[in-house]
Amino acid sequence: MTTAAIRQVREGDLERVMRIEAASFADPWSRDSFTELVENERVFFAGWEEDGEPGVLGYVVSWHVLDEGEVANVAVTPEARGRGIGAALLLAALEDARQRGTRAVYLEVRESNAAARSLYERHGFTQVGLRKGYYVRPKEDALIMRRDLPISERENTD
Repeated sequence: MTTAAIRQVREGDLERVMRIEAASFADPWSRDSFTELVENERVFFAGWEEDGEPGVLGYVVSWHVLDEGEVANVAVTPEARGRGIGAALLLAALEDARQRGTRAVYLEVRESNAAARSLYERHGFTQVGLRKGYYVRPKEDALIMRRDLPISERENTD
């Protein structure tokens, strides 16, 4: 039986993260961009790891300022797509946001990315805006999506 875990991404994971990034996005982030995230306390940068696999199979990046957050990136290696890894990473990012006191989480998604849009909608995100020409390669609009997070029980007590 294979065991899996979501854990913080480490410096040693970045080579694998870069390969997943390049396979997933037409305009990938730089290694320096990811390196800056590894130790940043305002960032949730986590990966999905399974026994017997040489590194993470997917990752999520989200960041938080005051009571708002943004899911900046979710990606899974092409061979592991369709197994629920992206959903698990997204839920981990949402739980991290809730624990930080985040009340709303935003993201941008390519208008043509039906699989990602479906994932986000299944997990409570709704479209709240449009960024014309946001993506460069290829040129495409981005849908802005938002999910409100419940106030934790801790915040409800006096």
